[in-house]
Amino acid sequence: MPFQKVQPEKLSTSVVRQIELLILRGILRPGERLPAERELSERLGVSRPSLREAISTLQDKGLLTSKAGAGIFVADVLGSAFSAALVQLFAAHDEAVFDYISFRRDMEGLAAERAATLASDTDLQVIQTVFEKMEAAHTKRNPSEEAQLDADFHLAIIEASHNVIMLHMMRSMYQLLREGVFYNRSIMFKQRTTRSDLLEQHRAINTALQARDADAARAAVTAHLDYVEQALSDHQKFKKNEAIAQQRYVHEMTR
Repeated sequence: MPFQKVQPEKLSTSVVRQIELLILRGILRPGERLPAERELSERLGVSRPSLREAISTLQDKGLLTSKAGAGIFVADVLGSAFSAALVQLFAAHDEAVFDYISFRRDMEGLAAERAATLASDTDLQVIQTVFEKMEAAHTKRNPSEEAQLDADFHLAIIEASHNVIMLHMMRSMYQLLREGVFYNRSIMFKQRTTRSDLLEQHRAINTALQARDADAARAAVTAHLDYVEQALSDHQKFKKNEAIAQQRYVHEMTR
């Protein structure tokens, strides 16, 4: 008969499994510090030796890392998504920007569809909360804060789609966006009309999600990223035209 005796699972193995799932599901994020050993052992209901064994196992797997005098952190596993050479290649060629936006349009449209149907009420509450922060930030005219909340809003939708592969892939993509590899998001928030348009586009996405209208949610994401694409194209044309105008000016002043 194909049966074997059930072996009791070690406490450290249970801890490893729990922390792995928290990382997989995106609840524990790269760079996040774990609670101190005493607090974490109490929360998990295990002895400190069992916790240490679990932490050691997770470090060997490359999921956790220790920093002297600072504690234990979730490893920056996103950094391995793209090689340094490929990141430099992205940054050096404008066509990567528009391919990136096209990729986001497809992936985030799908994520919005999934979130509209699969998200829990709490997921939608998180999205609503981030959007309300966006509304509050709009009056402050702080491009950095608005850009960060923009990323948080889109990532909250991806989290609500409950697809862990998409989640980690898109977090990695957004990390490159934060680092300015594809484009500087701040340029999207400099003009009054652009800022207002962007806020209304995010409102439309949020409204569709809260109504659990999958088609409207995808359409709103598509419209938003079409707008981003056009705005960046216009900005690139402006920079090119300004460079030519500067050459004409310098030439005129030296005649």
